[in-house]
Amino acid sequence: MVRVKICGVTNGRDALAACDLGAYALGFNFYEKSPRVVAPAEAWKLRQRLPAGVEAVGVFVNWKATAVVALAEALQLSAVQLHGDEGPRDATFCAKHVPVIKAFRVTPDLSLSELAKFRRVSGFLLDAARAGQYGGTGSTADWSFARRAAATRPIILAGGLTPENVAQAILAVRPQAVDVASGVESRPGKKDHGKMREFFCEVDRANRELAVTSADESVKVGTK
Repeated sequence: MVRVKICGVTNGRDALAACDLGAYALGFNFYEKSPRVVAPAEAWKLRQRLPAGVEAVGVFVNWKATAVVALAEALQLSAVQLHGDEGPRDATFCAKHVPVIKAFRVTPDLSLSELAKFRRVSGFLLDAARAGQYGGTGSTADWSFARRAAATRPIILAGGLTPENVAQAILAVRPQAVDVASGVESRPGKKDHGKMREFFCEVDRANRELAVTSADESVKVGTK
């Protein structure tokens, strides 16, 4: 089953609405240039309000690994998302202390061998590429590359996902999870609860289709 991570959460009302709809994780953005940036003190308040079982993921862009770990431990984060140009050494250091999601902007020259360098991470987030931006572009990632990656690695698909295209994306890529920020917002940092509800409905629809497809594939294999 494909799960949903709601990223760029900045306030309690949006956080609880996302949890009520079934989000498995919320992303708190600590990138100072993001319109969805949240102060650590505010993130701590939001973290304390999350229901049991909902993961709190800190999103970092080019922080020192020691600083990432220090804040992750202070806020009791479930995982950290390294969304900048961090290398394998930074990811490995962080992974000794907290689960790591390494984000990649999918450019034409990105290869699966680049992902393979990050041996200690728990998963990969694949996002759209736009010069000078670390996520939140509103553009879609390369789904064909994401599909190849998802065949052998735990992939979270991000980049321009909306209620209108998320089901298509899930069926095309078959990721473990999808990540959305701008696609369910009324403005940067403020979620549109109607759009979030539609998004979850479309994810549910795609999951039902995947279940049918998987059952059909099992039948075909069994009759060979």
